[in-house]
Amino acid sequence: MSNPIPKPKLNPKPSPKPNRAELLAAVTVAARRQHAAYTLFNQAMADRLGLHPTDLQCVSLLGLEPDPLTTGEIAKLTGLTSGSATRLVDRLLRAGLVERHPDPHDRRRTRISLTADRAPELTAAWDAPGTAFAEALDEFTEEELGAIERYLARTTEVGVEQAERLRGQ
Repeated sequence: MSNPIPKPKLNPKPSPKPNRAELLAAVTVAARRQHAAYTLFNQAMADRLGLHPTDLQCVSLLGLEPDPLTTGEIAKLTGLTSGSATRLVDRLLRAGLVERHPDPHDRRRTRISLTADRAPELTAAWDAPGTAFAEALDEFTEEELGAIERYLARTTEVGVEQAERLRGQ
């Protein structure tokens, strides 16, 4: 089956010294395209692993956390209601991706962490995409990588703030 998503047309010869407004417009367009492409990638990866895209994002976010999380913390991290987060954790448990542990400080709560059961499968699924994403950064200097990291961190903060605003929190 052919790829129905056209590749973005890259401008091989950038215009000489664009002004700030032109650069901001170009960054906005590129960010929107990147978000759409990553959403499609996330769906394809979730399909490959037999997961819902939200479940895959939760697995990814759990992998970034230094300690196991409560279901309430997962709800906040993912923007889900507590009931939806509970169902998400139940699906991940059935899929063998997470496990529950007693909270060492509160007997009424449990903490959720990733299991090692499907780690080889997840690692293998990420091998080619991970290499491709890393190679996309090869052409950038350390200074440029710092700017990219600051942009991504800041837009992540803005995204969280705007999601909370839209949910009325």
